[in-house]
Amino acid sequence: MDRTVPKSGNDDIELYMRTYYSLLRSSDAIAIDTLAESHVAMNSLLHEGAGSPEIDASALMYSALRLPPCIIDVTDVLVGQLERGFVAAGYHDIASWQRVYSTGRRRRTHFDGSRALAVYIVSSSDIDDLTPMLTAYQIEWNKLHARLQNQTLCDLLQRHADCGDLPDEDFAALAKGLMMAVSDLRRLHLLWQSDFVANLLRISRQRKSMTLRLIAGSLADYRRATASWWNELCDELAQVGIDPGERPVYFVSSNTHSLINLLAGFARRYEESLVQYIERFEEKSLLTEYEDIKESYHKSTDNFLYFVLRQYLSDTGSGTRHVFAREEHRLGMHRLPSRHGFEMETQIIELGKLEAQWFDPRLGGASDLQRLRHSNALIVNIDYPLGMSAYELLSRISQGVGRLAGVYVMGKAATLNGRIGDMMIPNVIHDEHSQNTYLFRNCFTARHVRAHMRHGNVLDNQKAVTVRGTFLQNPNYMDVFYREGYTDIEMESGPYLSATYEAFRPQRHPMNEIVNLHSVEFDIGFLHYASDRPMKTGQNLGAGSLSYGGVEPTYAAAIAILRRIFHNETEQLTQTQSAPLPTS
Repeated sequence: MDRTVPKSGNDDIELYMRTYYSLLRSSDAIAIDTLAESHVAMNSLLHEGAGSPEIDASALMYSALRLPPCIIDVTDVLVGQLERGFVAAGYHDIASWQRVYSTGRRRRTHFDGSRALAVYIVSSSDIDDLTPMLTAYQIEWNKLHARLQNQTLCDLLQRHADCGDLPDEDFAALAKGLMMAVSDLRRLHLLWQSDFVANLLRISRQRKSMTLRLIAGSLADYRRATASWWNELCDELAQVGIDPGERPVYFVSSNTHSLINLLAGFARRYEESLVQYIERFEEKSLLTEYEDIKESYHKSTDNFLYFVLRQYLSDTGSGTRHVFAREEHRLGMHRLPSRHGFEMETQIIELGKLEAQWFDPRLGGASDLQRLRHSNALIVNIDYPLGMSAYELLSRISQGVGRLAGVYVMGKAATLNGRIGDMMIPNVIHDEHSQNTYLFRNCFTARHVRAHMRHGNVLDNQKAVTVRGTFLQNPNYMDVFYREGYTDIEMESGPYLSATYEAFRPQRHPMNEIVNLHSVEFDIGFLHYASDRPMKTGQNLGAGSLSYGGVEPTYAAAIAILRRIFHNETEQLTQTQSAPLPTS
């Protein structure tokens, strides 16, 4: 097997990474400005305009969506794994700082209300993600600052400082003065909304000059943080009588709503309310989609209703969510947010308490699934982590459960030859962390998901590459992989496979080898849905958000995963119950 590694395109990326890791060894804070030169030289696909005086709106939006809104005020970023690490560094009151959130990243972050942001990390991948993001944000901020030294533009903004909005004529004039497309400036307005004018005035007054300080970053610290998460999880499960160390476990990495939607039946029960909701908010495109599905007798409305339900729950207040939470608990579904350290929700699902009458009908007939009532198995679903966090978390889980019965991963990916909304199913994964190329038998094929997708293609027998960060890719780097047939670009699969190797082999995973995992005794399943097209300018999630057609594959993937788990568990129960009794 040809394993051409993109060394030529990787040199500039490696230089950039060596630069920030060497600087972060300092016990003092480092200036983000010192990273700008190597960031520009990397020629990132997500920040192709870094070295140009033109404002790269997509890179700015991509970064801003993955940083909390308070980043507008932040000058000092503190990074660590555990509260005691921050305390040892002199930050005694981190826990009392305001919790802040970003749209596109799940990280535990606290803001002191003035200038400091504390960020909890799980692995080195968080550093590889956060550092380029802060650098890109600062570079684009300072480009805006330079353009806003035009007094005419500042006067225009000042006239609308009180109302926070601009009429179309002034908006067009502002875009022209900033030398930006009106559509790009509109996207920035959509992000900042009522703070749009205030933020631009703030940018006009000062350059951004952030610092970054790594409080702790040893491998031991990462493992302590993960151990703390697992111990906390087990303590909470003990309160409801669950010991994962005594149960078989099907591990799933996905979002936090897909499995619950399929199992609890909320969308069908509330279909009338959901339709009234989109009618009330005049979501014409969604109404058209709903009517089209209803008219097509062979298509299910369930995926569509799941899509609407998520927004419905966020808009209808805590009352509806409390009703749903009580019902979930009754059905053996437990949501366990991480109370300390990193930000991640874990879901524990007791197969023996589920009621098949509420299942999405695509999971199988209720009579066929009644046998699950005799199961003591658990589904452990974690809200998919970032990069090497996947290795740390799955390693901890595989050590702590009674038996690992399967590893199923649904994740976002970039596609080099498909479209946003396509599904990619790999059976070869090259991992940039370990430099291993993993060969494995993916338990899923196109037929497992095709019937459940209305939009997009399903591409199985694919080759994927696990990259170290979203910004840590450039055209030369990607071109080598593309020529070798790697068209599925994502961030978690390689680390998951490294942890899988250690779950069934008596040694640590190798480095820079071809690793055959076909002899693994439990299921391995990866389903990647395309959310970005990095080889096409503007086709990343800084350029927009996923529509219904773009997120529909998540529901198809969840169906495939649950059907596989149900099939395997019922087979296991059948074999157990039909086994002859031991003779005395």
